[in-house]
Amino acid sequence: MSITWVLLIALGVIIVASLSFYAGKLLWQLKVQKAKIASKQIEQQAKLQKAREKRNANLADSINLIARAMKEKQCEYSEGCLRIWVLISQYSFDKEIVLSDIYPGIYQMYEEVKDMPTHESRKKYSKKDIFKMDKQRWRAEERLESAIIIDCEKLATEFQALPNSENVVFQ
Repeated sequence: MSITWVLLIALGVIIVASLSFYAGKLLWQLKVQKAKIASKQIEQQAKLQKAREKRNANLADSINLIARAMKEKQCEYSEGCLRIWVLISQYSFDKEIVLSDIYPGIYQMYEEVKDMPTHESRKKYSKKDIFKMDKQRWRAEERLESAIIIDCEKLATEFQALPNSENVVFQ
């Protein structure tokens, strides 16, 4: 074999070795990048979980306070049910549940009063219309009182107030 062929083969081996080294380096960088991405994803999921738990704890605290206030008759059932239903609808449960089946009294009261005007929007109606709506609301409160009380007891035990909460007023 001539020297030219030997030099060409040696050059080819050097080129193949260089390309192999470069490919190996790129694969190593890809592996490191994937590991960083995975650790960032785990970190992000942990942050999201922590934020979810904090939000749920605050919601549970408010739900507990309103439920206990309704049990103690410190809050009207209609107002309490409206507030609780909105809060409980925002709560992130671990599994899918049908709230209307678990808390039927709260749900029925919410359905009864959810379309009734409140605050400033009540002022747009005549006194007669307001009295008519109030009468409907009072009747619903009377009719659903026992179911609402049962739901409030469930809510007060299932949604515990945060330790050292400012809302723990009558324990």
